[in-house]
Amino acid sequence: MSESLTVGVLGLQGDIEEHRAAVQNALARESLEGGTILVKDVEDLRKVSALIIPGGESTVMGGLSSIKGMMPALRESINSGLPTLGTCAGMVMLAKKTYDRVVRETNQPLIGALDVVVERNAFGRQKDSFEARLDLDIPGGDDFNAVFIRAPTIKMTGSGVKELGRFEDNVVAVQQGNIVATSFHPELSGSSLVHAYLISLAKSRRNH
Repeated sequence: MSESLTVGVLGLQGDIEEHRAAVQNALARESLEGGTILVKDVEDLRKVSALIIPGGESTVMGGLSSIKGMMPALRESINSGLPTLGTCAGMVMLAKKTYDRVVRETNQPLIGALDVVVERNAFGRQKDSFEARLDLDIPGGDDFNAVFIRAPTIKMTGSGVKELGRFEDNVVAVQQGNIVATSFHPELSGSSLVHAYLISLAKSRRNH
């Protein structure tokens, strides 16, 4: 009997369907059964083998997570080893500390599981969006097409955080154990490589 994995996408706000499609492509590529669900409450969170926190508006997602009473459960699940991918705003939500390039302190609700300091909107606003080729330190990650939209960047990392990728002098992808975070939108890259890496973390956790 083949393995079946359920990957949850935090479904409160943001760039959701593209992530679901990338997960399905990654599962198919690895010949794995499974699928995706939208995680909208604590009960949904209990059903998943891995979690994606998508891009969108980090302040809105954090606020809705708090209103729905999900923030403690998200924090506990991720700190307990749930493989988690945070992209763009999702990376902001995972961080221990964040500030905005323009307005500085944001005082927004954060999960705080990833030991980094993140600067929001580090590359400018929507009109400053761009694509760049990166070498990511994951299997097959050479010459990855990264899409940056109102992207944050990582300004400081704790000792347990591994750098996975840079754009110029900016750290734009990291891993801390079960947590992977990117400044860019891998679901818009035309590749399911980053999602396949998340699935590999979920498989590894299940097998140990």
